[in-house]
Amino acid sequence: MTEEVEPARPLEAVLSALELDQVDEDTFTGRSLPQIHGRVYGGQVLAQALLAAGRTVAPDRLPHSVHGYFLRPGDLDEPITFSIERMRDGRSFSARRTHAIQFGKPILSMITSFQEPQQGLDHAETMPQVPQPEELASSVEFFNALDHPIAAFFYRNGAFDMRHVDGALFTKPAAEQTDTQYLWMRARAEVPGSQLQQRAMLAYACDQVMLEPIMRRHGLSWRTRGASVASLDHAMWWHRDVDLDDWLLYAQSSPSASGGRGLGVAKVFDRSGLLVATIAQEGMLRIPEIPSE
Repeated sequence: MTEEVEPARPLEAVLSALELDQVDEDTFTGRSLPQIHGRVYGGQVLAQALLAAGRTVAPDRLPHSVHGYFLRPGDLDEPITFSIERMRDGRSFSARRTHAIQFGKPILSMITSFQEPQQGLDHAETMPQVPQPEELASSVEFFNALDHPIAAFFYRNGAFDMRHVDGALFTKPAAEQTDTQYLWMRARAEVPGSQLQQRAMLAYACDQVMLEPIMRRHGLSWRTRGASVASLDHAMWWHRDVDLDDWLLYAQSSPSASGGRGLGVAKVFDRSGLLVATIAQEGMLRIPEIPSE
């Protein structure tokens, strides 16, 4: 019998890590969550950088886009300093550059654009027809059922339930090699706070799945022996308000992989079918069978 874990606990740990300490009006510090691979999780530093920038703009201006580069691996034991540059405050938009710094060097550099609410043209792509999350296998139940320390870690610390339409890549490759992937994701407990917090949590959550379409296309899994995977850059656009308390559908693809890099793209829809965000991420993927310089 596997041990039951209160579902709110991993989410509470994430929310606690996102509570930054303010040093001065443009400087904040944060800590990191434990990780099996020993490096700072990219989604965490993305969310922290976004929240730090958001605390320097008017409350009615929400982030609509970010563009960032992961420059160095982060050290789990070293606090992260978030230094904000106020690039512009216009009548409708504000722009902020955030450097996430450890040991005097940036591990992430990111520009965020914020906008006050405005009326304008409105259209969106239609959500693809896929099985509903209730019909699919749960990542939480999957990890809870495995008798393995890594599975136990993800069960205790995974703040989101993920449900892949065509099977997960946690332990083995997909049955079909394709460059598309559909999965539903939802927080394991209620996400409190403002829309800024919700958008930061989407940035936190998405980083763990953005490169999976590349892996699926090439018959890989997260257990592929000797594989080296790392995020290189990240771009994100929020089109509408998001709600991590309800299921979100990630319609994903990978347009290209070459030179030890691959590009993952995701269109994120809410349960009603509205397109709420678009995300793109390039990552490094090095496989032992493929020679590299």
